[in-house]
Amino acid sequence: MRALIKQHKNSNSGQQQARVIALFSLVGMSITFLMGLLSLFGPNNTLSIVLFIASAIYLIAFFSANKLEIKIGSMLVIYSLYLLMFYLIFSGGVEQTGPLWIFIVAPVSVYVLGLRNGLINLLIFLTVICIIILLPQHIIEHAQYSNSYTLRLILSFVTLSFLSALYEFSRMQSYRNALEISAQFQELAMRDPLTKLANRRNAAAVLEQEKARVIRNNEPLSVLLCDLDHFKAVNDKFGHNGGDMVLVELSALFTQHVREQDCVARWGGEEFLIILPQTSAEHASIIAEKIRSNVEQHTVNFLSQQINVTISIGISQLSEDQSIDELINTADKCLYQAKTLGRNRVYP
Repeated sequence: MRALIKQHKNSNSGQQQARVIALFSLVGMSITFLMGLLSLFGPNNTLSIVLFIASAIYLIAFFSANKLEIKIGSMLVIYSLYLLMFYLIFSGGVEQTGPLWIFIVAPVSVYVLGLRNGLINLLIFLTVICIIILLPQHIIEHAQYSNSYTLRLILSFVTLSFLSALYEFSRMQSYRNALEISAQFQELAMRDPLTKLANRRNAAAVLEQEKARVIRNNEPLSVLLCDLDHFKAVNDKFGHNGGDMVLVELSALFTQHVREQDCVARWGGEEFLIILPQTSAEHASIIAEKIRSNVEQHTVNFLSQQINVTISIGISQLSEDQSIDELINTADKCLYQAKTLGRNRVYP
């Protein structure tokens, strides 16, 4: 169940990131396309071509994100953005306003790439920008900026990068805390608070999952329905605290004597359900007898008093045309027969 919950959360997180990348791609595509159109009326035709190419790349990233190809969409968004910024710094853009667009790079980088990779990429991005700006004119002609403007541009970019990283760190911490709280609530919702075993809801989900495996792989599935004999007498004699101690210790005993793939659940009150995947009724009977014998020999120490209890167990194996309810009802009828025949026994 934990694996299923984790998988569901990862799927939701991936879908959310895909939506954000798709939205950014759509906005980027619209803005670059509009700016490309406006540039057609200016003297710089190269800028128009670059903007139209960027718009086309954002369109591809949009479709990639919508198909949940997040990695492809992310790489297209980030590195096409970087290349566009390099060109705007190099050419100056429209009336030397090109460098003003670099401030969108920091928040997008740390969100799309994550905090660590985002900061590494921002450092590389800043290094390339400095190389472009400081590149001597006699090597290649490019837009010129005053030293004062360059210094303020770089300091502003570094400041915004720091704030973006701080925000992303805080966001991820809040997200992890929310996931932990959600996981705790999920755990509480699927566990019996006293015995820490799977509760009835959890066991029902496991049964449905195992039934699907039976249909898919044609493997046997059996259940043991266990009930403590004369448990009311235990509560009457030792109080509910004594009864709770018995339930807790027997829960631990059940868990010790089943396999890792088996599921032990508190079905209700003093009833326990043990789900045995890949197990026939004959093999389940052997396991049930082992559990019954260990319970009979076990002594619960409570307030310097010794409590001994026994259990009755009903066994049922899932057949092809059976529902989960019918499987449990069959086990319940077998448990009733075990009680009728004198308790402290396995039936059939």
